[in-house]
Amino acid sequence: MTILKARSGALPAEGLGATVPSSSAGESPRILERLPLPPQTPYRVTSDAEALQIARALAEEFRVSAAERDRERRLPWDEIERYTASGLWAITIPKEYGGLGASYETLAQLFVTICGADPSLGQIPQNHFAVIQNLKDTASEAQRQRWFADVLGGHRIGNAGPERKAKAAQLVSPTARLQLKADGSLSVSGSRFYSTGSAFAHWIPFRAQDEQSRPLQVWARRDAPGVTIFDDWNSFGQRTTASGGIVFDRVPVGEDDVVPIWRFQDVPTLSGPVSQLIQAAIDAGIAQGALRDALDFVREKSRPWVDSGVTRASDDPYIINEVGQLQIEVDAAHAVLLEAARHLDAVAHQPIDEHVSARASVAVAQAKILTTEAALLASEHLFALAGSSSSRAAHNLDRHWRNARVHTLHDPVRWKYHLIGNYVLNGALPKRHQWN
Repeated sequence: MTILKARSGALPAEGLGATVPSSSAGESPRILERLPLPPQTPYRVTSDAEALQIARALAEEFRVSAAERDRERRLPWDEIERYTASGLWAITIPKEYGGLGASYETLAQLFVTICGADPSLGQIPQNHFAVIQNLKDTASEAQRQRWFADVLGGHRIGNAGPERKAKAAQLVSPTARLQLKADGSLSVSGSRFYSTGSAFAHWIPFRAQDEQSRPLQVWARRDAPGVTIFDDWNSFGQRTTASGGIVFDRVPVGEDDVVPIWRFQDVPTLSGPVSQLIQAAIDAGIAQGALRDALDFVREKSRPWVDSGVTRASDDPYIINEVGQLQIEVDAAHAVLLEAARHLDAVAHQPIDEHVSARASVAVAQAKILTTEAALLASEHLFALAGSSSSRAAHNLDRHWRNARVHTLHDPVRWKYHLIGNYVLNGALPKRHQWN
């Protein structure tokens, strides 16, 4: 595969956008120097049912210290290793490559389950699974065999997301550049603003441009010289995702480490809908976790209102009514999410044309709207149900709203309404990218 045709146009290392991100205080952010442990071959999950059973067991384990990790902003290094060892990070590798080939419904439920316990930890593999789908859709056969085998062997995949620069007019605009050096080798330089999962990953794929300004997906090793990840993610929610900035400074890459995605710009795929399904599942998990903690607090700690005439808050007729309404909202969002996942399963093995891809985007957009609303409603209404004592810092229940508010900003819901309305009213097909 020829990536760059001529050396004469090779870009110099300088001026490639490999700028160091600045912190909110104007100081240089702290470099995240810790590297993930070398890959270890994980358990091989044998069925979708077993995958969900393992996920439920892990969720109970992760839930125990989720509030403490959030409060201390303690990155879940040990938990990620435990999660990977369970075999769950490899369940979507296709059967023909030695994997389980789990359904999209199982994938969605996996994210709901883990994010119901700790949505920061649960969000970390979002790009891992999205990139696996991207490999199915755009990589060469040799690349699929290579990277699918890596995942089955315990490798984790991160991602370096959009750059926050004025010149990057759109989120999909690559600002990193691939360079052909005089000796014929390749290197890549540039900076990206979001890198969820990359701190814990072994491979970091990201968008770049070739000499003809065509988009590429370049894969860099996490431990390669020139890769620097910054611990500058300081949002008030999703605090332990390590979604900081990343810089690539003349990072060496092989020719086989490059996927020429420009060749697939006009090819309909399921990459966008699958990426969005994961985002919707994260929000559904946040909603379920918030509601669960609200119910536990009402049962165990809340006091009944003075005029209620009951001795337990859980017997207050108004609280009972509100719980019923909230449970319906959360359950409905979850049901539509799984319906969207089943839609993807139904079309996954047929030719994907522009109409199949569009309908998949619409189905997932419907789920994304409802899971967003459920996450925000459950996490905010938690306090109205549980009472003033639930607002004490010791309980850290505000993390549910903080997580919901931050993660639901990932994809503006107003554009989901527009996507659906424009499709239903005008037959307009959604634009194809990872946010649709």
